[in-house]
Amino acid sequence: MGEAVMFPLTFDHHDSNSITPMNMNGDDDSWFEEVIDDDLKWSFSLNSVLHKVISEYQDIVLLDTKHFGKALVIDGKMQSAESDEFIYHECLIHPPLLSHPNPKAVFIMGGGEGSTAREALKHKSIEKVIMCDIDQEVVAFCREHLTANKEAFCNKKLDLVINDAKIELEERKEKFDIIVGDLADPVEGGPCYQLYTKSFYQNIVKPKLNTNGIFVTQAGPAGVFTHQEVFSSIYNTIKQVFKYVVAYTAHVPSFADEWGWVMASDTPFCIEEGKIDKKIRETIKGELLYLDGASFCSLTVLNKMVSSTLKSETHVYTEDNARFIHGQGVGKKCNL
Repeated sequence: MGEAVMFPLTFDHHDSNSITPMNMNGDDDSWFEEVIDDDLKWSFSLNSVLHKVISEYQDIVLLDTKHFGKALVIDGKMQSAESDEFIYHECLIHPPLLSHPNPKAVFIMGGGEGSTAREALKHKSIEKVIMCDIDQEVVAFCREHLTANKEAFCNKKLDLVINDAKIELEERKEKFDIIVGDLADPVEGGPCYQLYTKSFYQNIVKPKLNTNGIFVTQAGPAGVFTHQEVFSSIYNTIKQVFKYVVAYTAHVPSFADEWGWVMASDTPFCIEEGKIDKKIRETIKGELLYLDGASFCSLTVLNKMVSSTLKSETHVYTEDNARFIHGQGVGKKCNL
């Protein structure tokens, strides 16, 4: 999502996470306002600001919103809201795990809030989930305040590592069945944009996948007006590295947009409704809230405009030629 501005009583342009009453009728009503683009804003009415901290890498806020419940905001962008985060996390995790014949080892890049690990651990075949997040503050923050994931954080199959995911993945000797990019959106000055580049996918991610291995990443906004920001470029970049690439999208209400994911492998994908429903019944503990065979298949059917853009996209992510969504990370703000 875009950069956030919560208008303060005394405005400091270095602080994009300030809050003030915005109701003009005299009611004590505070709002979180997110700037999606220069001429477009999206606002949430708040019950309270539960916690706020600036780490070495990111600006972190936990809000109690009236419409979406608890909401995690990083560098001014909505990361997840408790009322609908299951959409994002089910779409990120279950398509690749259900597409793999027998996934046992998962490496998650990012994912500090714990929801991605929670979903991966629902699969009966999983023996190990490594979650590697660069920001200790985010992980500690989420462990304390996001109660929905406490069970996942305590699971013995979860190995939590605080490190740069690029360095951690490169230095590990073992390989993985699934590698997941649950990274912050690529914003200028943020910590993650280099983990969307061709060189990273080609030289670090792909060599760490087992035979039949699958890579999946969140790929940013994918709506009619937003899919060219980063989604189409991430898709095209991954196409340069893997033989088989599937892009899919779903609407996430708290993001105010369609969201995109890309999964890739050198083994063909078999996406069939009946087979997916059967595998969900046999391999997943509990019940999914959003995905079943029919919805899984439908996610891969893109509208004409987005599909045409993906086919014609030529941009490839490199360290020197990156695309960014609207907003900026802590590193960029510190240079203002």
